Amino acid sequence: MEKIKNAISGCCGGVGGNEKATPVFDTDRLAAVCKALGHPARLAIVRHLKSVEGCVCGGIVDVLPLAQSTVSQHLKVLRDCGLVQGRIEGPRTCYCLDDDVLQIFKGQIADL
Repeated sequence: MEKIKNAISGCCGGVGGNEKATPVFDTDRLAAVCKALGHPARLAIVRHLKSVEGCVCGGIVDVLPLAQSTVSQHLKVLRDCGLVQGRIEGPRTCYCLDDDVLQIFKGQIADL
């Protein structure tokens, strides 16, 4: 468990604790995040990652009725838009939400 916690802190790099200016997404980035969240499996992954400190891919597969390869494809979409960060730790990849990106997204949706 300690190894996973160390991987998480390396992956997220202190997410949520950074004091930096809140950037604004451009229209394309906002649309990309909306599109990524437009699939029920990706919403389930984001909800799961939000409920835990971090996760390895196998842990995500355990809570979804999807094959590991399908989960990996969904994680790639979430990484590509910036909502999820991943760090390779040996044979595993640790995934976590980028809370800064999530907060920016929530703020921009609230402004619509």
